[in-house]
Amino acid sequence: MVDVDIALAEIVGKEHVLTGDAIGEDYTHDEALGAEGVTPAYVIRPSTSDEVVAIVKLANENRIPLTARGSGTGLSGAAVPRENGILISFERMNSILEIDTENHVAIVQPGVTLHELEARTAEVGMVYPVYPGELSASLGGNVATNAGGMRAIKYGVTRHHVLGLTAVLGTGETITTGGRFVKASTGYDLTQLIIGSEGTLAIVTEAILKLQPRLPLTNTVLAPFSDLDAVTRAVPKIVGSGVGPLILEYIDGMTMGAITHTNDLQLGIPDEIRESAQAYLVIMLENRSQERLDEDVEQVGAQLGELGALDVYVLPGPSARRLIDAREKAFFTAKAAGADDIIDTVLPRAALPEFFAKVTEIAQANGTFVVGCGHAGDGNVHLAVFQKDAEIRSRVLHGLFAAGMELGGAISGEHGIGHEKKAHFLELTDPVKIDLMRRIKQAFDPNDVLNPGVLF
Repeated sequence: MVDVDIALAEIVGKEHVLTGDAIGEDYTHDEALGAEGVTPAYVIRPSTSDEVVAIVKLANENRIPLTARGSGTGLSGAAVPRENGILISFERMNSILEIDTENHVAIVQPGVTLHELEARTAEVGMVYPVYPGELSASLGGNVATNAGGMRAIKYGVTRHHVLGLTAVLGTGETITTGGRFVKASTGYDLTQLIIGSEGTLAIVTEAILKLQPRLPLTNTVLAPFSDLDAVTRAVPKIVGSGVGPLILEYIDGMTMGAITHTNDLQLGIPDEIRESAQAYLVIMLENRSQERLDEDVEQVGAQLGELGALDVYVLPGPSARRLIDAREKAFFTAKAAGADDIIDTVLPRAALPEFFAKVTEIAQANGTFVVGCGHAGDGNVHLAVFQKDAEIRSRVLHGLFAAGMELGGAISGEHGIGHEKKAHFLELTDPVKIDLMRRIKQAFDPNDVLNPGVLF
């Protein structure tokens, strides 16, 4: 019988094997509102891919559940470990291995944060444009959940910027996928299969990320509307105008009031406009030329007026940055206000008006308060649900997910399924697809040691 304590200490060093009271509370959970924290049997802090391979082989041979953890900023409980399991923390595997300016790629370990990558790429005039709102998030976690964020309207989500991976399968075998190139037609695309799999197929130990030129100039337009329906109907027209916004966000009136109050943010909106506004659009534009940027701002302003905006405001740089920062932290504002759940349904943007009508109907029928904001440009809706009764709340969430799927959408746009949405996912998804996913899981991880209980 293998002594797991001794074996793990031999792999990473005794000081990097945490057990019992040495396991801090932060390791027991992610940011999912409904998830109960779980203290694992072990927290392991490897420093190399070879150490990860050895840990996975040990876990596979002894049928010990493994959960990978980056910064713990996930919102679906996918980083919550098993009580009898091993949590692999990537805090020591946090190196940016290379910034390749010729091929426009960065090569990173999974523990690198978005903040660290942002600083390094800025030094060479480039940017990794995926911007899920929490810069302390790790790249490994972003790959696991296919993170999106505000800039997805222009640049896409994580899967559009991951060119290749080094990953360890549930058997302990290592695969290298993709490379420093942007296209290939050579067999199955294993890179894309691993992205968004929430640590259930493989553990990523290295990623090749596509970079973009960093445009130096931005301007932000804020447009209040008298109702949310007008906002959602305006979105497809703005996207179709050709200006290519960097950010296109909607914020409902309640959420705008909360984030501006919490952040002591003054936007210069007259009281009579603010009192009439039920929803807002926030549009950020970027360019290399000030003249072209000014033309785009003028075009967007005129279009917003034609689409029914109560007024149009071009925000000064500091105010714009503070508003975007406040919008990014809307989750924490909702959490502080007592929200019981946060969802991130995604659907075709042209279906937003019909979806929000269904949201109102479901909320009223169940005596539930639902408010939110979201990446309107790509149809990703973030809703804070206030309902203390767990049974009613589950019914509300199920209705919201079902409504989104009926309109051509999906349960999650960027947060993933994790433990928290699993029951809804399994009930609402085509059973043929679920069965195929199970078979794929079996091929990658035949003994079900990688994040068991997530998705299935």
